[in-house]
Amino acid sequence: MFKNKTLLITGGTGSFGNAVMKRFLETDIKEIRIFSRDEKKQDDMRKVYKSDKLKFYIGDVRDKESVKNAMYGVDYIFHAAALKQVPSCEFFPLEAVKTNVLGTDNVLTVAIEMGVKKVICLSTDKAAYPINAMGISKAMMEKVFVAKAKTVDPDRTLISGTRYGNVMASRGSVIPLFIDQIKNGQPLTVTDPNMTRFLMSLEEAVELVVFGFKNAEAGDIMVQKSPASTIGDLAQAVKELFNSDNDIQVIGTRHGEKLYETLLTKEEHVVAEDMGGFYRVPADKRDLNYDKYFVEGDEELSTEEEYNSHNTTRLDIEGIKERLLQLDYVKEQLESWNK
Repeated sequence: MFKNKTLLITGGTGSFGNAVMKRFLETDIKEIRIFSRDEKKQDDMRKVYKSDKLKFYIGDVRDKESVKNAMYGVDYIFHAAALKQVPSCEFFPLEAVKTNVLGTDNVLTVAIEMGVKKVICLSTDKAAYPINAMGISKAMMEKVFVAKAKTVDPDRTLISGTRYGNVMASRGSVIPLFIDQIKNGQPLTVTDPNMTRFLMSLEEAVELVVFGFKNAEAGDIMVQKSPASTIGDLAQAVKELFNSDNDIQVIGTRHGEKLYETLLTKEEHVVAEDMGGFYRVPADKRDLNYDKYFVEGDEELSTEEEYNSHNTTRLDIEGIKERLLQLDYVKEQLESWNK
C-alpha cells in the first residue's frame, strides 16, 4: 500500500517519528517528509540517512500555513508531533492544548482540504482516565480526531488513531536515566517501586502504526496488547544486567503521575474488537439526536474491567531482562560498559 506513495510524519525528529521513518524508508515508498520545529535534529537526520527519499520541512503544527506547505501531494500522514513530558505539561497546560489539541485540529483540517488518503494520530495510555494535563490534552486530541473522522467521507480521507504505552528507552524515559545513573555511580531514583508501566519496544509501537494503516476504520483507536512491570523490578533488572551495586533510592511520585496506566477504559473494553495482538476501539457512530435511541443501562459495563498495567501480563525480573536485551540501545550501552 505504500508503493510510490508520499508519507508525512509530523514530529518526525522525535524518537517515535524517527522510528516510523526508518521502518518506511526500507519499503518502496516514494517520499517521506519530516515535519518538525527542530532544524538541528533535521540536519542530524539528513547527515545520518543521506537518502533522496527524505525531505525536511521546518514548521509547527500550531501554524496551519506551515502545515499546508508540507502537505501538497501527500498520501498518508502519521501525526506524532506533541508535547509529551508529564511534569512540563502540568506547569504549562495551555502549551499542551496548543500543540496536542489545536495542532492536531490544524493537521486534520488541512489533510481533509488537501485530500490526504489516510491520517493516523498518535495517542498515549495517559489519555485513558487522564489525571494530568498531558493525558487530558491527548484525550481531547482523541475526541478531536474521532469527531473529525465523522465529518469526512472515509473513502476520501480516513482518520484514525493509535494508543500505546511506555516505549522502552525512548528519549526522556526511565531506562536511559537508570543506565546513566549506574555509569555515574549514582543511586537509581525510583518514584514508587509499586508503580506499574506497560513495556513496549519501539519496533512494536511502529508495528502498531503499520497495523493501523492497514486495518483501521474511520474514527478507530487501535491499541496493542503489552506486558508491564513495576518500576522497582525494572530498576532491579537494569542493575542486574549491568552487574551494578548502586543503591535504589525512592524519591516519591512526580507531578501528575499515576500508579498505573490504562490502555482501554471499561467503557472501551465493552465495545472493543479483540484482533489477537491488538484491540480495535470503534468510534461511537451515534449523533446528537438521542431521542432516536432506546436508552437503558448496560449490565456488561458494570462487570467489565479496564485493561491496565496492573492487570495485564506482569513480567518478573528475568522477563524484564529478556525484553531489555532485545533493545539496541541497551545492547550498545552494555557493550561500552563491559569494555
